[in-house]
Amino acid sequence: MQRRTFIKGAIASNLLLVSHFILPNASAALSRDIFSSKDAEEAMKALLGEAKAEESDKIEIKAPELAENGAVVPIEVISGIEGTTKIALVVINNPTPLAGQFTFSEGLDSNIKLRCKIGKPSDVVAVITAGDKVYTQKVHVKVTKGGCA
Repeated sequence: MQRRTFIKGAIASNLLLVSHFILPNASAALSRDIFSSKDAEEAMKALLGEAKAEESDKIEIKAPELAENGAVVPIEVISGIEGTTKIALVVINNPTPLAGQFTFSEGLDSNIKLRCKIGKPSDVVAVITAGDKVYTQKVHVKVTKGGCA
């Protein structure tokens, strides 16, 4: 009896593993395209689509004004916008501008903390999606020692 249970579990886990690699996720492909964009304008267009973003003071970005080492810059984004479902972070002057994109289920706190590389002084833009509206907020971060090559 235990051997049958083990074999069933092994087959089920192998099927899950195979389906994960064989059946491509459409959103993963879209994310790859956005993350691989080399131009900030292109990344913003991919994030926004046809939507017009408006600036919001309900978005707080905590980042150092002056980062001594651009290789590890701590950034926190806190969304005070009700119904936030997605937060994306774009570092305008980076070779790969999209630093991260995070999706939230309804009812969760929509705050993120991450450390990212910033190659040279740049605006850091948070793009928040709530319902069918898109909001942005930005801060400027200066770096003394670049983190991107």
